[in-house]
Amino acid sequence: MKFVDEAVIRVYAGNGGNGSVSFRREKFIPFGGPDGGDGGSGGSVWLVADEGLNTLIDFRHQRSYRAERGENGMGRQMAGKGGVDTVIRVPVGTVVINVDTDEQIGDLATNGERLLVAQGGHGGLGNVHFKTSVNRAPRRAGTGSAGEERELKLELKVLADVGLLGFPNAGKSTLVRAVSAATPKVADYPFTTLQPHLGVVRIETDRSFVIADIPGLIEGAADGAGLGIQFLKHVARTRLLLHVVDLAPMDGISDPAAEIRAIEKELKGFDPELLKRPRWLVFNKVDLLPPEDREKAAKAIVRKLKWKHPWYLVSAIAREGTWPLCLDIQRFFDEQKLAAAEAAEAEEQGI
Repeated sequence: MKFVDEAVIRVYAGNGGNGSVSFRREKFIPFGGPDGGDGGSGGSVWLVADEGLNTLIDFRHQRSYRAERGENGMGRQMAGKGGVDTVIRVPVGTVVINVDTDEQIGDLATNGERLLVAQGGHGGLGNVHFKTSVNRAPRRAGTGSAGEERELKLELKVLADVGLLGFPNAGKSTLVRAVSAATPKVADYPFTTLQPHLGVVRIETDRSFVIADIPGLIEGAADGAGLGIQFLKHVARTRLLLHVVDLAPMDGISDPAAEIRAIEKELKGFDPELLKRPRWLVFNKVDLLPPEDREKAAKAIVRKLKWKHPWYLVSAIAREGTWPLCLDIQRFFDEQKLAAAEAAEAEEQGI
């Protein structure tokens, strides 16, 4: 299925029904008085996160959604029936933005989460509510209010624990294939990955994490160059970033350290907070160097960058060094989970 991560839709909540102007007409009751019922409320429009969906492609075919109008009130103080709400299913991880104000109005990050995006109109009051001591037979009723109308931009940000960063052809897709059952496209030309791919890395039965193959970035990505911010936003939810670097560039002139700094610049240009996120270096394609030169080449880059975080030597295609990397990633998440649990317990005890 084609991956679609942006869509624009228009939603229309239902108008409220009008109140009724009615009077009792019963035998032997000459002065029955008003008995007009209220109009029903219009239906609202809701978005609901559904983990069974993984793309916004359906919104390329249907762009307009309407909720039902409330029914008008009737005599004998019978209120009109309320309009039925319209519920729109969206993938988990969908961010909702009001196009008119450019304001984010919701972030559906968990399965089953609901977001009201257009409120239905209120029903008008029947003439029974307008009866006074001086006006015993009011001949007016309230008009139902209009339902909200909005144009919404939907953006899907992939939900993954680990996001892979790097220039095109650094070997990110091959790494995902090596550690999970995902099968992103692999080829010997740049930009083979044109959409994010998610893979589950299972360490044990109840210990696993999700890794995302983010399409390759180039200089100027934060300003829209290449695939640009279309996919930079997908790293926003990840808890750990793996910066995949080609340790043995085929052209013989590319500088891995310069490429790392270039990606850092794009991260800072898109969102400075991303540079504060845990980020590890993964030197890939070490099989292209003699065993005695691999660590020496990696350490030279680490010294040049003054890198203070973990770094690894792997060959994704040969699946060399990938399992220790996965174990360390799982250990990292286990420690985070334990620290969060201890903090929650301490807060509960008032420590």
